[in-house]
Amino acid sequence: MPLATDDFLDIDDVTPAELDALLDRAAAMKAGETDPRLGDATLGMIFEKPSTRTRVSFETGMTRLGGHAMFLGPDDIQLGHGEPLRDTARVLGRYVDGVMARLFDHGDVEVLAEYADCPVINGLTDEAHPCQTLADLLTIRETVGEDATVAWVGDGNNVGQSFVVGAAMAGIDVRVATPAEYGMDPHVFDRAAEFGADVDPTTDPEAAVDGADIVYTDVWISMGQEDQRAEKLAAFEGFQVNQELLAGTDATVMHCLPAHRGEEVTDDVLESDRALVWDQAENRMHAQNALLVELLGGE
Repeated sequence: MPLATDDFLDIDDVTPAELDALLDRAAAMKAGETDPRLGDATLGMIFEKPSTRTRVSFETGMTRLGGHAMFLGPDDIQLGHGEPLRDTARVLGRYVDGVMARLFDHGDVEVLAEYADCPVINGLTDEAHPCQTLADLLTIRETVGEDATVAWVGDGNNVGQSFVVGAAMAGIDVRVATPAEYGMDPHVFDRAAEFGADVDPTTDPEAAVDGADIVYTDVWISMGQEDQRAEKLAAFEGFQVNQELLAGTDATVMHCLPAHRGEEVTDDVLESDRALVWDQAENRMHAQNALLVELLGGE
């Protein structure tokens, strides 16, 4: 199913039917189905933030699809050095077949999409991480199944916000437990409601985890928030995903990585049989490959 959108800036830029088809394609490609349509394609990858999984998964994915990925760091192009972002976008759109951008300000990826004459993929912004959500949904589909109940425990950050909307699109029940002062944007729950989800956030992680099939967490202190460290560590007391929180449940655990072991999650949980995090990390590439084929493949 060709995507109706030219860009992928957040998970609900696609329809539920398109999301389902993307996950079908990702599963097929993971199982060995090949697609040669990207043999002449180049993906420009803009990074304001450092990355392991985003860079390696996109670069390896493009190589496996027969294309080429070009790393463009802060010191490699004029971004942030005086050239307006719209000018960078216009130029890149005439060189490459697609742009993947990992940026701080979500407004910047919107500018890229407006002015670049090629598809733009959000590889992460402070508001959204839709590529991670694709990988998360693929992981849930192949482990627990899409009738799962997932408890998000911790910071109401970009990863969580995209996941709540994506889970609603996939028919997955989500519970959200965050400290009151670090909750998700209420608009996220409005977007989820458009797909039939009724998410009632709580400040009680034990209530959220009770009966959940999966417990999902992420770092409490994201890149650029290092000056808030002491304040956030105090606010998140009781929100750590540890054996005590999981006691009495059969829940598996998800984390988008990198993990701050000993803060939002304990080392023994990540090293246990409960952890799905390595499947999640691998699935970044498979899910993104499906997205790249749909956006850059020319169907």
